[in-house]
Amino acid sequence: MQNLKTGQFYGNTNQTIRLDGLTLTDTEYTHSKVDWHYHENPYFTFILQGRVTEGNKKSEYNCNAGSLLFHNWHEAHYNIKPAGFTRGFHIELEKEWFNSFDINTENLQGSIDLANPAIKTLMYNIFRESKAEDDTSRLAINALLIELFGQITENQEIAYSTTPAWVKQIREMLLDSPQDWSLTELANNLNIHPVHLSRGFSKYFNCNLGDYIRTIRVQQALALLPNQNLSLTDIGLQCNFADQSHFIRSFKAQHGVTPSQYRAILQKRR
Repeated sequence: MQNLKTGQFYGNTNQTIRLDGLTLTDTEYTHSKVDWHYHENPYFTFILQGRVTEGNKKSEYNCNAGSLLFHNWHEAHYNIKPAGFTRGFHIELEKEWFNSFDINTENLQGSIDLANPAIKTLMYNIFRESKAEDDTSRLAINALLIELFGQITENQEIAYSTTPAWVKQIREMLLDSPQDWSLTELANNLNIHPVHLSRGFSKYFNCNLGDYIRTIRVQQALALLPNQNLSLTDIGLQCNFADQSHFIRSFKAQHGVTPSQYRAILQKRR
């Protein structure tokens, strides 16, 4: 079984950035199938465009644009890529990085599918910083990564604690269909009181319902931005924003740039 060294991925790597204990790569996937292999460092795989299936001994992940996986240490896996263009952004983390910020990953074993919108927002912003090429990028990337690991740890703690059944139900409902829900409709579907839902939501999601839904919609839009055949108006409507202005405001509030500016960033390979 092949052991890929730091910075090695199957495909055409367009950009490699090395920071203290971090290696960031922007790679086009070119192999229809990659046999069992593993990487010497823990790393994130973030799919920017296209699709890929990744499997290990326990699970198989069908990844589309916006999918985010974390692999801890020597996790053997394989990849299958359907026809079409697929591009991934990877962050490899060496032991010295974890040690320098006193980050413990003992509870993050194997492969983890990270579906939390707040975590994905941080990863999109790390990708944006990787293309900024200014003197604050190094600081920003490290700060965002530390925050990201804090979110992952918190998520794991919630997953292993006793949480109400409605927490998992509403997460699945909103990720599957972030439509124009009313508070009453959501509460009725969950069989709980609207006041209990409104008050309890922020306890488990660290934001209010409206912000959570807007975040999901923005991330749906991010997956569509590489498609040059779609206008911003088309994307905004497909993602259930009221109009283009609402789409732009929500997007900029989360990512600090407009959708058209982020589209330009996504087009950068280096």
